[in-house]
Amino acid sequence: MLFIFRFIYVVVFSILLCIFGSIYCLFSPRNPKHVATFGHLFGELAPILGLRVEKRTPPEAAHYGNCIYIANHQNNYDMVTAAKAVQPRTVTVGKKSLVWIPFFGPLYWLTGNLLIDRDNRTKAHGTISQVVEQIKKKNVSIWMFPEGTRSRGRGLMPFKTGAFHAAISAGVPIVPICVSNTSNKIKLNRWNNGLVIVEMLPPIDTTQYGKERLRELSEHCRQLMADKIAELDAEVAQREAEMKIKK
Repeated sequence: MLFIFRFIYVVVFSILLCIFGSIYCLFSPRNPKHVATFGHLFGELAPILGLRVEKRTPPEAAHYGNCIYIANHQNNYDMVTAAKAVQPRTVTVGKKSLVWIPFFGPLYWLTGNLLIDRDNRTKAHGTISQVVEQIKKKNVSIWMFPEGTRSRGRGLMPFKTGAFHAAISAGVPIVPICVSNTSNKIKLNRWNNGLVIVEMLPPIDTTQYGKERLRELSEHCRQLMADKIAELDAEVAQREAEMKIKK
């Protein structure tokens, strides 16, 4: 019964949000401020899914300026968990095919996100220049998943270099965002699905890295994130164990 209620609620909420969101965005289409607005609204689904999402964003984050945010990409629940950390004037980079998803696709495009053709190598190579151009021309930050695909419980996957190439070319810092494990954690028929922690790490200065140190920058960021995710997972396990003892 709980599964059915949650499923219906999430589907109806998402469809209505996408429809009315698309209409709202028509008054200022492709405005990058919309991404954070609707990302946070999708984050409101967390309690319905039985999740407590704890967001840790440094107070100074509002003054970071333009940057490239990189986050671990686990599954579709990232729209509910990681979305809570999206900062104003931040857009994401997604596959061009996303625009054809009913209801969601039009909203994704109208909010100002970047769409790329991953199946076309020639166009895909131009993604970095597109990202750099967006940062400079539209005064935005970019949210990217450097793993390039959902990890689905396989841990932090190897990083692709696109986000780091773009950061060096644009001369902007990289800000890692780490989300504790959600793989096999969320069961729609269980009332309490526990705690998820989303933590933003300090910005990493990329001006000291040239293109010849691209891989070094990528590995440095990946190690920082892997260490922090392991730390968050341990904290979540401890806190949830303490909650069970109290009960």
